[in-house]
Amino acid sequence: MKTFLVVGAGLFGATFAHEAAIRGNNVIVIDRRSAIAGNIYTYKKCGVQVHKYGAHIFHTSDKHIWDYVNSFANFNRFTNSPIAKFYDETFNMPFNMNTFNQMWNVITPAEAKNKIAEQRLEMNGKKSENLEEQAISLVGRDIYEKLIKGYTEKQWGQKATELPAFIIRRLPVRFTYDNNYFDDDYQGIPIGGYTQIIEKMLDDKNIEVKTNTDFFDKKGEYLQRFSKIVFTGMIDQFFDYQLGELAYRSLKFETETLDIDNFQGNAVVNYTDAETPYTRIIEHKHFEFGKGDKGKTVITREYPMDWHRGDEPYYPINNSQNNSMYKQYHELAKTVPNVIFGGRLGQYRYYNMDQTIMAALKLVKKEFGE
Repeated sequence: MKTFLVVGAGLFGATFAHEAAIRGNNVIVIDRRSAIAGNIYTYKKCGVQVHKYGAHIFHTSDKHIWDYVNSFANFNRFTNSPIAKFYDETFNMPFNMNTFNQMWNVITPAEAKNKIAEQRLEMNGKKSENLEEQAISLVGRDIYEKLIKGYTEKQWGQKATELPAFIIRRLPVRFTYDNNYFDDDYQGIPIGGYTQIIEKMLDDKNIEVKTNTDFFDKKGEYLQRFSKIVFTGMIDQFFDYQLGELAYRSLKFETETLDIDNFQGNAVVNYTDAETPYTRIIEHKHFEFGKGDKGKTVITREYPMDWHRGDEPYYPINNSQNNSMYKQYHELAKTVPNVIFGGRLGQYRYYNMDQTIMAALKLVKKEFGE
């Protein structure tokens, strides 16, 4: 039997802690925030679950992962079908026949394909040198200008002509009237929110949870005290940024309660023009099919921001420079064999929720030889 220190009470850390505990090991989980569940934290307000750190829709094609997460909560049948607003125009997402009908008044797939092919000729076989050229080469000028350019520039804080082409190697285009954003076999949101999942994962006599506890306040003591540490924070911060600072994008959330039943009629509305400072508005009651208190609704505006030390890191900027630096940190991590780096920040990659659980279970298999 071992005693593990798990740094971070998000989905990765909680999954590992749960699996270690049910194998008879002792686990201490610490988190610098005042609540568990990391970025999937939800809380009840006006009769619905509010996603504090942005919309989280669980989706996967892996039945094992779907069954695993359903062992901690019952899921509803929510289907992600976001709407895009470009000034006074509204479009369905992802790009599908509804989108093309709204944009060009075409009706058949053949008409839509011809329109896209016609607009792609602008690139005339030229190699795409940046994101703008890559987008036009894939879907043409109209879709790029109205649905990609402004949103992407806000998201990344750079002009599309300055962003690398690889960010959008492909764009999902469907020639059917289907607004389901994800292609996965399984999709939904836990009835009663995500926090309960983490609570159930950590509800074990072998697990001790400490919130408002910053690893870096006692880093030296922890490294000496524990023979095994699972660290889900920023890998560059762990090493005091000695090889340089990895880049991230941050987010600011503004949540507001409104005295109306229905603000926007959809769970997620993206704002794809350049002037609107936020990228999307979430109306939380629509994750639960309009349930909640009558005459009340809760909305959240999401603002992308530059990241600086002390800010919350949300999206790693996986360009060649940062990926190269991460590889150096990954090599440096081998010098501290009692520390395992995991999760979105520890492995410097963007994980969907199902991928987070997969990665944690992979670590469990490696650690316990199963």
